[in-house]
Amino acid sequence: MSVQQTTTGKFIDGEEVIAIELTNSRGTCVKIFNYGAIINKFIVKNAKGEMQDIVLGFDHFEQYLDEEYLKNGAYLGAIIGRYANRIKDGHFTIDGESYQLSKNTGTDCLHGGLVGFDKKVWDIVDVDDDQSLVTLEYESIDGEENFPGNLVIDLTFELTENDELILSYEAETDQATAVNLTHHGYFNLAPNGGFIGKHKQQIFASNYLEQDENYCVTGKLIPVEDTPLDFTQPKEIDKDWNPDFGYDQTFVLDKIYGDLSLASKTNDAESGLTLSVYTTEPVAHLYTAKYLRVKNGKGGKHYNGFDAFCIETQHHPNAVNVAEFPTTILRPEDLYTQTTIYKVSINK
Repeated sequence: MSVQQTTTGKFIDGEEVIAIELTNSRGTCVKIFNYGAIINKFIVKNAKGEMQDIVLGFDHFEQYLDEEYLKNGAYLGAIIGRYANRIKDGHFTIDGESYQLSKNTGTDCLHGGLVGFDKKVWDIVDVDDDQSLVTLEYESIDGEENFPGNLVIDLTFELTENDELILSYEAETDQATAVNLTHHGYFNLAPNGGFIGKHKQQIFASNYLEQDENYCVTGKLIPVEDTPLDFTQPKEIDKDWNPDFGYDQTFVLDKIYGDLSLASKTNDAESGLTLSVYTTEPVAHLYTAKYLRVKNGKGGKHYNGFDAFCIETQHHPNAVNVAEFPTTILRPEDLYTQTTIYKVSINK
């Protein structure tokens, strides 16, 4: 087990960008940048004994700052906050106080606004070689992206000997605010990447959330039974999908809120790899990367639509505007917590 820190030589707003590599005795390696808490690499041994990187990203840190890439809004491997997914009309009210956020996707606010947590340099506040662990911290000031309250977030990445990457979140605020955090890793389990439609997917959810024409959830739950969104049994991702659209949908997990339990399993026959996602969160958003358009990814590859899948664990999107959903309002007397685990194994 080890943790290695390397400078990128880059500074953003006077803060140094550091690469942190977590390694276990099996040779599994996870590389993280403290900019955007980006997971840049997740290298594991596949069923053939080959070391394989299962996340999309870039070979050089500077590419994450490229203007064309940022305009595409891919959020490759980054933390999402202060609020994941969409807030209807970029507007919410807390205790009678109205807040208007930027409308950066149609009429709604997406992934925290124009400059979210994915574009911030986080402080490295704890490193533990014995546990292959690093904790990053960011303080989002009152009024940032028009959200109220000074919010302090700690995000711990821990790589275990069992090839589990554990993400543990904590957050505190000095004023009631809206918080919904997730991580936007783009995964591909095939040895050479490419189309993910033949990956087999299972999601432990009997219902999904209805969305409007701008993909913002309305508050209505719909059963997955007898719909293309039924992943209660494993099936190839492209078996029932609309090939022009794929999936960009939030599933309500069949679990007790707050309990750490299995949300999703994805496997690829060629690599023999399975990615199991465990979470304390109530929902998981499946995105098959329809809008992915990234040039010169790792090894010079261009990433296109349906070249990856995302499992974004979080609270219900737009819950700040839907009273029936579990609350996403964090108050000064409370502690925000979340645990999500990405476990890699060989197909049984």
